[in-house]
Amino acid sequence: MSADATPDPYADPLKFGQRVQIIRERRGMTQTQLAGLIGISPHTLRKIENGQQKAPGLEMVLRIAEALRVRDLADLTGRPEAHVDLFAGPGHPRLAAVRAAIDSFPLMADVEPPSVRHLEARLHAAWKARHAAENHREAIGKLLPDLIRDAQVLVRHADSSADRRSAQALLSQTYSLSQFFVAYQPDASLLWRVAERGMVAAQESEDPHTIGVAAWLLAQAHRDSGARHFDAADAVNAEAVRFLEPLLPDATEDVLAIAGALQFELGYTAARRRETGAAWRHWDKANTMASRLPSGYYHAVTSFSQAIMGAHAVTVAVELHQGGESVRQAAMADQSVIKSRPRRARHRIEEARGYQLDNQRDTAVASLEKAFEAAPETIRYNGYAKTILLEEIESTQAARRRRAADLAAKIGLLAA
Repeated sequence: MSADATPDPYADPLKFGQRVQIIRERRGMTQTQLAGLIGISPHTLRKIENGQQKAPGLEMVLRIAEALRVRDLADLTGRPEAHVDLFAGPGHPRLAAVRAAIDSFPLMADVEPPSVRHLEARLHAAWKARHAAENHREAIGKLLPDLIRDAQVLVRHADSSADRRSAQALLSQTYSLSQFFVAYQPDASLLWRVAERGMVAAQESEDPHTIGVAAWLLAQAHRDSGARHFDAADAVNAEAVRFLEPLLPDATEDVLAIAGALQFELGYTAARRRETGAAWRHWDKANTMASRLPSGYYHAVTSFSQAIMGAHAVTVAVELHQGGESVRQAAMADQSVIKSRPRRARHRIEEARGYQLDNQRDTAVASLEKAFEAAPETIRYNGYAKTILLEEIESTQAARRRRAADLAAKIGLLAA
């Protein structure tokens, strides 16, 4: 077995299970907690840990590694000759500074607040920078500490009810931007603090668009916590859709777009449950809303637009495990231009999943290469991309194996 090969958890299932138990206990997690995070029953996890059940496949191994925040897959599998660096150190270099700003609540009133217009302009520029940058976490990570501090100060200094609502809207929008930075980094509790504070500030703002955005992000936090949290995600999404529905006949473009994005999220969760009819029905509703938007419109937070619906169709087909349909949708989606670099990279990763489902593995690797070209930081933090690369690193096709290994090295997946 080469030094770059994917570890084989089947080689010694008892050792694998014991290592899961040891690392879980070091993390202070119960079997019930870990099982919930990875989407299996505590009984199944117990059988894995005590060796009564064969070690799981690669996808589940990676989910266990992510839940336990294992830095090197060799630590989990017991194969020291096969180092695969999954979660490098403390996350993004700017994570500590962003975390400190989020956790800080300065009580002194000696800081001069910015004007609402000034903070609005800075937030607008930050969103533009995120969409345009290859390394979007770096682009917004350096801006967030000051934005968070100034938004908090603006709320604290608000003199009237109207001023306070405006300030709360800007604070919620700042937390929304923060969630894009914090997502998929090794601090789940920080993600939840950001999502929940964003929702509270949005409600205080009483602004429909701000509330819709906060709900969209809070629902994603629930959904990405695992299958057992899908109902909570749907509840948040559905409540927000009901809240916005009376406004839609005369809605602004932004309100219409966030309503469409929420509608699609209901379809995405349905697809992950393999509920085919519900998934495509919600996609159709979202597509109808997108058709009411100008052709060049692009929602600053969700990327919702006419162009994004093709990418959303690929995602639905992939989650439904419809390989042929996902490839067909990918071909149609290529006719649209996704302006945001990180969203374009995410779409390429979804394409890669579809091509892999359809057994077009060379094309899947090529799609991941395109994702890297669009936004290296997107693929670097994406578990689906890592899973595909880990599988293709062991391909019997030498050319594909080399391409996968080269890309894995570029994103820091393979240890030097």
